[in-house]
Amino acid sequence: MNRLAPSILSADFSRLIDDIAAIEDAGAQAIHIDVMDGNFVPNISFGSRVMKSLLGKTRLPFDVHLMVADPDRYIKDFVTDNTEIITVHQEACIHLHRTLQSIKSFGIKAGVSLNPSTSPLTLEYIFEELDYLLIMSVNPGFGGQKFIPSALDKIKAVSDMKRRRNPDMIIAVDGGITLENVRQVTEAGANLIIAGSSVFDSPDVGGQVKKFLALVSD
Repeated sequence: MNRLAPSILSADFSRLIDDIAAIEDAGAQAIHIDVMDGNFVPNISFGSRVMKSLLGKTRLPFDVHLMVADPDRYIKDFVTDNTEIITVHQEACIHLHRTLQSIKSFGIKAGVSLNPSTSPLTLEYIFEELDYLLIMSVNPGFGGQKFIPSALDKIKAVSDMKRRRNPDMIIAVDGGITLENVRQVTEAGANLIIAGSSVFDSPDVGGQVKKFLALVSD
């Protein structure tokens, strides 16, 4: 089953709880949490305190995306009862296998994200260890960017690798996904769609989630 995880990076932080309630009531399956350090990516977002402030206010699981340098320093900060997935960037990890094992030691799914210019072949020797592979379809750091079309070829390549080597792995895609291109993304092989501005910039956030879910449903 395909899932939708709206990214709260694009939410209205003056009414964050209301926005999260809207996506939850509309049927979104997770909250995507983009953590940026101004070092690995050219932007700063928020840290674990903001995420933890949501505990007890939503039943949605947290899909945590660490866009930070030296992510091993921060993994434990993002472990909560709501945390389902923690994803790190292949480009930010010196000892990626060790980092994945660290995440899994907390009983949390471990994911790796690939920037647009990074080949899936960089994961050749750890592919079977992945619970989750996040393909960036924009250069990370800012919301509202346009989808990079070559991401579709990468999704297809990863989907083929998944069938042969790790059929339970989740393929997620993040960046520039809209109602107009989301079907292409799922047809290429994505299981989890991450959408930010195309959800939260809508005057009817809940209605927008329902439109996405109607398109991504199997």
